[in-house]
Amino acid sequence: MRRISKLTRVAVGVASLALAATACGGTSSESGNGGDGESKGTKGLAIAYDIGGKGDQSFNDAAYAGLQKAEKEFGYKTADIEPTEGETDADKQQRLESLAKQGYNPVIGVGFAYGPAMEAAAAKFPKTTFGIVDSEVKADNVASLVFAEQEASYLAGVAAAKATKSNTVGFVGGVDVPLIHKFEAGYKQGVQDTSGGKVKVISQYLTQTAEEGGFSSPDKGKAAAEGQIEKGADVLYAAAGLSGQGVIEAAAKAKVWAIGVDSDQYKQEALASYKGFILTSALKDVGGAVYTLAKSVEDGKPLTGVQTFDLKVNGVGLAESNPEFAKIAGLSDAVAKAKKEIVDGQIKVKTE
Repeated sequence: MRRISKLTRVAVGVASLALAATACGGTSSESGNGGDGESKGTKGLAIAYDIGGKGDQSFNDAAYAGLQKAEKEFGYKTADIEPTEGETDADKQQRLESLAKQGYNPVIGVGFAYGPAMEAAAAKFPKTTFGIVDSEVKADNVASLVFAEQEASYLAGVAAAKATKSNTVGFVGGVDVPLIHKFEAGYKQGVQDTSGGKVKVISQYLTQTAEEGGFSSPDKGKAAAEGQIEKGADVLYAAAGLSGQGVIEAAAKAKVWAIGVDSDQYKQEALASYKGFILTSALKDVGGAVYTLAKSVEDGKPLTGVQTFDLKVNGVGLAESNPEFAKIAGLSDAVAKAKKEIVDGQIKVKTE
């Protein structure tokens, strides 16, 4: 029976997993095949990246951090596989099935784009536990790892409202899809609630589809950010994967604030030259979710069904790494108050 559950604790805190990744993983085909097509090998976790791949300093790198922790703790072989440009659902399915056939367990697709492919692959490999980040797949051997992005984004909106001097802030979404709408909705609500409606939010989506590069084009992010800065925005929040690096670059050049996403981008080595202008990041503990699923399989009690990571379990949050964060009058207290009220149910954060 498909089990729907809410985790009571994320195994790894957001901050401990928000690190940059530099090494590349690989795959192996050493294991023999079982009678049902699944390997009898004992390899561990494998992840298949979303658009943008490893090195995005954000979403995919957070997943890699979870893989690294599992690899170190459990001492097994892991694999992490890059996407290819213009790939189809059939390509994704083949990738997932190849990993399962080689004996990796669990096999995790990082991103909602893996939905159709995972449903098909999970049906062919019922003894393998699969995981998908940011989507729900209904299958007995799939764990759907979903997040309350809107809650972290609300806190980002609180920060933006407290930090702005122009009373205009920006939001840059990578692709115009429901998942990114959650980021925008929470951010706008946080800004409006904190400012009493006095702060204006300028929103822009880079593309209508992921295939057009909305999550993988820093140049598009940079151009959008420059346009918002010209309109007076002095705090810019990007939920755009690799494209968000362009937003951060533009913000730093204009000497205005940027708000990162998914990982603590203030701490990312590749963004070090811009860190002084990264006020905070809306955190999403993808690494913790990846590790938690891997641990459940290692413990012989694989998670399945919907696993929700929200503020209550520290599955999402807001970074305070930049020392300037604490220097902005009332910011830390406002964020702490908002977090408590969300957890207590006093604030209901919108998803649209």
